[in-house]
Amino acid sequence: MARRQPIRLAAQDADDLAVISAALQDAVAQLGDFTLDRRTRRFTAVFNRFRWEDGQARQAWRTRSALDVSGVLHVRSKRLKQDEPSAIVSLLSLTFEEGDVPGGEICFAFSGGGELRIDVECIDALLVDIAEPWPAKGRPKHETDA
Repeated sequence: MARRQPIRLAAQDADDLAVISAALQDAVAQLGDFTLDRRTRRFTAVFNRFRWEDGQARQAWRTRSALDVSGVLHVRSKRLKQDEPSAIVSLLSLTFEEGDVPGGEICFAFSGGGELRIDVECIDALLVDIAEPWPAKGRPKHETDA
């Protein structure tokens, strides 16, 4: 097997965040893998990420990836089981809603209607693969897929 290169993507504006969103589409996580460090104002989420960058390769892969968001002012959620750290969520997208420039909210949309909103001073995020990939059991499918 050829060594698969890990990704390291930084976001400092909404366009950069859209690239991270594409890389994280269909990533799954346990809610217990989301942490907020109030002292350093950092939010970290660890996902099992589908490796979309491998294209239509015969074997699909997943890897562990960490998303770190800095300059966090406030975090709130809707329709997420905060009291169940083992609850699984599947990420649909990340978007940015502008507030007092350069600040705003980074919005995580999850399947089933769950939502996480991070109020930030500005967009300052980093996505890094943190483990070796493993074979995925399948490729994510969407209603619009043929």
